[in-house]
Amino acid sequence: MSHIRSRKHAAPHSDANRRPLGASLIAGLALGATFTAAAAPAGPAPDDKETLDHVKVYGARVKRYAGESSSAKFTQNLVNTTQTINVIGNDLFNEQGATSLTEALRNSPGVGTFYAGENGNTATGDAIYLRGFDTSSNIFVDGVRDLGAVSRDIFNIDQVEVTKGPAGTDTGRSAPTGAINLVTKRAHLRDANSASLSVGSADQRRAVADFNRQLGEGTALRVNLMAQDSGVPGRDNVENDRWGVAASLGFGLDSATRTHVDVLHVEQDNVPDGWVPTVGLPGYSSPDPTRPWISGAAPVNPESFYGTTSDYDDVGADMVTLRIEHMTDSGAQLRNITRWGRTSQDYMLTAFINSGANFATPDPSNPATWTIARSTPTFKDQVNTILTNQTSLVAHFGEGAVRHDLSTGIEFVREKLFTTGIAVQGGTKWPAANLYDPDPNVSGLRWGPNGADGRGKVDTAALYAFDTMSLGDRWQINAGLRVDRYESEYRNARACVATGTNGPACNGAAVGTVLPFVDGKASDTLLNWKLGALYKPTENSSVYANYAVSQQPPGGASLELSNSANSANNPIYEPQKARTAELGMKWSTSGDALLLTAALYDTRIENELVQENGVYFQTGEKRVRGIELSAVGQITSNWWVSTGFTTMDTEVVAGTNVTADGSRELAYTPDRAFTAWTTYRFDNGLTLGGGARYSGEMKRGTDGAIGTPAYTEDYWVFDAVASYAFNDAFDVRLNLYNLADENYVAAINKSGYRYTPGQPRSALLTFNVKF
Repeated sequence: MSHIRSRKHAAPHSDANRRPLGASLIAGLALGATFTAAAAPAGPAPDDKETLDHVKVYGARVKRYAGESSSAKFTQNLVNTTQTINVIGNDLFNEQGATSLTEALRNSPGVGTFYAGENGNTATGDAIYLRGFDTSSNIFVDGVRDLGAVSRDIFNIDQVEVTKGPAGTDTGRSAPTGAINLVTKRAHLRDANSASLSVGSADQRRAVADFNRQLGEGTALRVNLMAQDSGVPGRDNVENDRWGVAASLGFGLDSATRTHVDVLHVEQDNVPDGWVPTVGLPGYSSPDPTRPWISGAAPVNPESFYGTTSDYDDVGADMVTLRIEHMTDSGAQLRNITRWGRTSQDYMLTAFINSGANFATPDPSNPATWTIARSTPTFKDQVNTILTNQTSLVAHFGEGAVRHDLSTGIEFVREKLFTTGIAVQGGTKWPAANLYDPDPNVSGLRWGPNGADGRGKVDTAALYAFDTMSLGDRWQINAGLRVDRYESEYRNARACVATGTNGPACNGAAVGTVLPFVDGKASDTLLNWKLGALYKPTENSSVYANYAVSQQPPGGASLELSNSANSANNPIYEPQKARTAELGMKWSTSGDALLLTAALYDTRIENELVQENGVYFQTGEKRVRGIELSAVGQITSNWWVSTGFTTMDTEVVAGTNVTADGSRELAYTPDRAFTAWTTYRFDNGLTLGGGARYSGEMKRGTDGAIGTPAYTEDYWVFDAVASYAFNDAFDVRLNLYNLADENYVAAINKSGYRYTPGQPRSALLTFNVKF
């Protein structure tokens, strides 16, 4: 057994078979819309009316496309927030026919699932990259971290908030370049019912319903339902089947003290996708120099499925949330949120490594005989749980020239991880797949639990404070500070190996015997902070500067520790640090209906591992910098727009190159990205619109792969929408995707052996009813 002790310094220099889906319970919460309070003296009243001293309004302002952040940690509206925040409302992503988080995130430039995984670990779920770095572990629901590498449905989501730049001050341990927060739907005091039915290409079928009913004075119940049984356009055999229910019960909704009890349960029974070989793509050449004819091979059909009918991906997600909010007469807001959440994922995904050894060409002149070994079945049986209690206070004080908006709070979080090892049994395997005509109806592989497991736990206590000081009507200074004390534990057992570092040494035991491997602990105190200044040339505009620091400790992304010298999850290392400087301008126009933004940013990530003479040191540094522009909201009362453009200039400042072409750029990061969506509603009820997305060239990671593409080409995709409202209660919408039927690479794996084909031309027809 290898014991790990936490040492906060660099390593010393030296010369030297399918399981049934468990019915998991989830309950979802809503950290939702921010309350506003107003107090104003009453004006003159007629003699027969009672004059009130003041009126207090408890409510939420809703805009089409353009919204505000729901987080209590941002006390100002978006115009006066010194950071790039993209708010994607459900009116926008519903109009686009989006059903998952990754589809909704297409409205934020430069955010996407560009990485298709390692060779033996195909990426599943929301594997999201943002400004050059993996942000998959920085996804939140109503401000609470949401664990698990699963695909998140958005049937119960009001808006998606993308905060760019280090988010450590807001969220604690953090990915270097941002965080994503999903704001859930909550009960309100307006009777409203709606339902939608969608059908489309590849046997897409989906139904959702949203019921909200006032039950009594100040009490309401909201229930959201979803069921989907769908294929995937452009992909044979792949299925996305799921159902979910979310309920929100609210009390005291007409008072200063509001209580919400929210629950969520989602189950998924999917056929996962191991994607397709990069054979024949630009930049591809033979993986075997002795068989040069492979270089001239034609591309495979991007619809081909190289997995098997036995592949599965079973997901369960549950959340239970209690949220209490109180607003005092002075306008202070006190909130407390308690949540228990659980996510389980059990899958077997057949992948492949298209190396020379796995690529058979028995008849070089007849590509119909060529095969690829289905040599890399990927297994996962993992459960994540979280229990947290968070209390926050927002207060406003000061009068005249100096005013303060203060947000402070305390958080207690326990996160757990449990994994069960699954392995191939008895040396069995799948038969090879024909390169140009793979057959998924095969047998031969047997698998099951092998006795290996992993258990991780992280306990965190955090204290934070944010203050915005207004100096007159033109200037603001803001600062935030967060202190996190965390204690993490992790231990696992793995099959022993004769040589290498991927498992314990056998030490006389038979190779493959499961033995204890990692037994580690780590603890530390993280200090994250940010500082900003803002000037308002006019009431509806701002010019700002901001500087922020965040940290990601060992094991912070996965809850797993490591005893490997080349892993940042080894607790002998310091946390990785990110620093971002941002300069920007914002302007709210058209009666606050349209928000225009422009920002310059520079992010630097330090304490990256670098190998020198066989020893690893934390002397590496990476940088991402660029510009981001956006326009979101209404140009006129009938014309809506959401558009954004970003550049990402990346560089390995210190350390070894990380891209396959040997350049100093970062992998899985398009150099430019553009997204746009616009619609116009005519007086007769017809709405027409559409959008465009552009992603620039992207480089893959480096390893020992031979002959695979080192980069992906840039591409444009155009979509369209048309809807007609027959009356206020019924409308029909038609979405058309990839009008030009562009063939493009949406993601590529580390070695370039396989890629994710972009969605081809397809359609989705949706019927919406309100009652």
